[in-house]
Amino acid sequence: MLWWGARMIGQPGFFDLGERYAALSAAGDPLERLGAVVEFELFRGELDATLARSDRARGGRPPYDAVLMFKILVVQTLYTLSDDQTEYQIRDRLSFMRFLGLALHDPVPDAKTIWLFREQLTKAGALERLFERFDAVLRAAGYLAMAGQIVDATVVEARRPRLTRDEKTTIKAGAVPEAWSQAKRAQMDCDGRWTLKRGRKRAAGEGEPKARVANEIAVPVFGYKNQLEIDRRHGFIRRFAVTDAAAHDGQQLSKLLDPANTASSVWADTAYRSAANVALLARRGLVPQFQRPKPRGRRMPSHIVRGNASRARVRVAIEHVFAAQKCRLGLIIRSVGLARAATRLGLANLVTNMTRLAWFATRPAPA
Repeated sequence: MLWWGARMIGQPGFFDLGERYAALSAAGDPLERLGAVVEFELFRGELDATLARSDRARGGRPPYDAVLMFKILVVQTLYTLSDDQTEYQIRDRLSFMRFLGLALHDPVPDAKTIWLFREQLTKAGALERLFERFDAVLRAAGYLAMAGQIVDATVVEARRPRLTRDEKTTIKAGAVPEAWSQAKRAQMDCDGRWTLKRGRKRAAGEGEPKARVANEIAVPVFGYKNQLEIDRRHGFIRRFAVTDAAAHDGQQLSKLLDPANTASSVWADTAYRSAANVALLARRGLVPQFQRPKPRGRRMPSHIVRGNASRARVRVAIEHVFAAQKCRLGLIIRSVGLARAATRLGLANLVTNMTRLAWFATRPAPA
């Protein structure tokens, strides 16, 4: 019959899935490229040591593979998905299934399982060890921390709590209001803090009254700070710390300095310029390259302007990292509490390094 050798409309073929995967690869699947560059099995040791898995002596369903669950968190971070949306998108998208190594008939972890896995990593404080494991992989691949280090911080917004004045006073004192129920305590973020995010407005245009245009604006923001240190040569995040948004940047410098960097210069903005930090760098044999503030009530001297401009050309590299996290990853804190925020931001920092390594893999090798 004529229809025997030709596939009828709506009838599945033997090679449909392979053809669809080939089309995704031809279109440049970013997850396929990431999976080819990052060897996720390298994290199995840290994951197995962290997770308290049952020996199944009493039976029950076997747990999902630890590396599979970790890759799910990577996908969730890359695409800024909630737990429910992560479950749905894994079921819906072939690119997600291929990256995770799942076939169409394989079971998919539900939203509660994803939440529980991330919660186990949070309680064990495993993200720092996973981050250090990948940093060791980078160094072994030749991406050493070189040419100095750049330090800065960015505010990441979290859900704003609605509190009374008395509740704010109690929380700032390190306590929890007694009238709160257990359900409310689980939903209110008592670790995040408010801060003012300062910036500048555009200059007044032609014909626009200058009095109506303010030079500086201050926007109140509630959340946490992602404190980063990157190496100047490759732009990888080498150290990070997570604090509330009100923490002073300069007080975190000692936690961020990388002793393995091959150069001695440390670039940072004016928030890090203090006698204590300059002395700290001197004890460690490092050279401060800090921005200088404008003298109050006077014009900035021309030589300081030139020095700040020269340092800013180097320091801008870390702003690219923050832009990638906030624009591409849509970085925001959906969880409650500092420990969970540290896990979210630690995942974002780890995924940022993974995607940068994948980018380096597409670049031609230097001569």
